[in-house]
Amino acid sequence: MSWWCTGIRWNDGRPAIGWYGEGRGERASVLAYGQRLAFVARTERRCLGVRRAGKRTPCPTGATVPGRAGNAQCPECARLDRSFSVAADTNAADPRTYRVYLAWFGPGMVKVGITAEERGSARLLEQGAVAWTWLGRGPLMATRRTEELLRAALGVPDRIAYARKRAVRAHLPAASDRAREVAELHARAAALPGWPESLERVKCEVADHAEPFGLDGLPAPVGVITEMVPGGAVAGRLVGAAGPDLHLADGLVVDTRLLAGWELAAPEGEAVTTLPVAVIPPAAARPPAEQDGLF
Repeated sequence: MSWWCTGIRWNDGRPAIGWYGEGRGERASVLAYGQRLAFVARTERRCLGVRRAGKRTPCPTGATVPGRAGNAQCPECARLDRSFSVAADTNAADPRTYRVYLAWFGPGMVKVGITAEERGSARLLEQGAVAWTWLGRGPLMATRRTEELLRAALGVPDRIAYARKRAVRAHLPAASDRAREVAELHARAAALPGWPESLERVKCEVADHAEPFGLDGLPAPVGVITEMVPGGAVAGRLVGAAGPDLHLADGLVVDTRLLAGWELAAPEGEAVTTLPVAVIPPAAARPPAEQDGLF
């Protein structure tokens, strides 16, 4: 029976590749920086169904998914997934405690978001946040209102493209500068009027993900895989990971969202990467990032 890749998972601050086998549940392969990765895609990319409350329901039609899609779900399973989702505002009755966070991804790249308190910092690792801090905690709707308040008042976007995040990871300011910037933004957010009374404020304690992401000495990214295809291979030495991205020693970035839904196998012989790659321009060739209301 086949095991299908479900993409990257962050377990206890460490990256791992997730796998799903119908009738056998899920497992994970923990990754270590410095190890050599080599795998080839087999058969076709298939829908992974819907995962809810730690359990996965297989796609009823076994639908295939395009190789360039960022989500390994068919339209029907994606609709079902979003029909009971906090992110899609279709599960407003969730009784769990939530937290509001401030996440920093690079100069000019900051966002405010919410996550279930029981998940800890997992959401920040999944998004590739380099530095971050909590802002408050409370019921779902109170944290959602706070999130919207801070977005509007500070001019913060609701999301930042992974292409922007990965392009700057090898050229970040020092950890002390990152921490100071996050602390200043926390103070500005805390000073805003209109926070819900049911939300408990949380003092600023900046955390940094340079170590779990392997950012020290990370080579500048030169290209990113844009599509998995049947028979296509990836090979290289893993030197870092952030969010869904795996960084290889040759500067190639593997977006593991594109691996989800594929059956991956060890290649025969000495493998080389044989997949479509988009060039990432050097940092000096990109215009400086801007984010109104924050910098």
